[in-house]
Amino acid sequence: MTPKLKRSILYWLILGPFAVVALFPFAVMLSTALKPADEIFVFPPTWLPTRLAFENFVEMWSATGFGVALFNSLWISTAGTVLSLLVAIPAAYAMARLRWHGQGFYRQFLLVTQMLSPIVLVIGIFRLMAAMGLVDSQWALVLGYAAFNLAFATWMMSSYFKTIPKEIEEAAWIDGATRLQSLVRVFLPMALPALAVTGIFTFINCWNEFVLALTILRSNEKYPLTLQIFTLVGGAYKINWHHVMAATFAATVPVAVVFALMQRALVRGLSLGGVK
Repeated sequence: MTPKLKRSILYWLILGPFAVVALFPFAVMLSTALKPADEIFVFPPTWLPTRLAFENFVEMWSATGFGVALFNSLWISTAGTVLSLLVAIPAAYAMARLRWHGQGFYRQFLLVTQMLSPIVLVIGIFRLMAAMGLVDSQWALVLGYAAFNLAFATWMMSSYFKTIPKEIEEAAWIDGATRLQSLVRVFLPMALPALAVTGIFTFINCWNEFVLALTILRSNEKYPLTLQIFTLVGGAYKINWHHVMAATFAATVPVAVVFALMQRALVRGLSLGGVK
């Protein structure tokens, strides 16, 4: 047995239990989603169904309004991500390129805001949205999600922006470009890995958010996926667990697939910002 193989076996023995714990909820979700309804509560419980009940996904789609909730989640998360990036890009650029009094305090302030739980701020945000007339409006979620992720996006991109040589911008200025033109045409194309990584993480945060959506929205037709799935369980007289798990699986797979496909790019983007 080679030393490399020994290390691989050792690492698998150490990390295996953590992988089992992490994957156990997903295994229960997939098993339940593919079981016929009369096999979910059998005793003793079984992992494998007698047949694959793909009709659970078809019934869930029509019975729960999954398509509308999926569209709501897509547009709210996309709008929140775009708005957060539009505000975070100039802030991160200023932190990376400019110097002013109190800059260190401002960086620490952004870091501290990430330690606050959304549940602490949700009442204040609700009163603010009520004053603006945005209760039961999806725009309130867009604004809230952009604000929640702004500090994270600024920190992520500022660390990467510092790795881009300033001489490249200075060459553009000598050729007659303004600071804004050099930012748009020269600087941001070189920062695309950081923009992609930050955008993906921000989108996932918006996609999974629940507390603010539960506080702001009132109408079922405006619910994102997190709230729509919650309505299948909370307050229901009868819970169709095969529909709940099918909806949860369908809501999880798109984000998991995108994350898996872009894993190498994500790690590369994160390491570039941290090493250089």
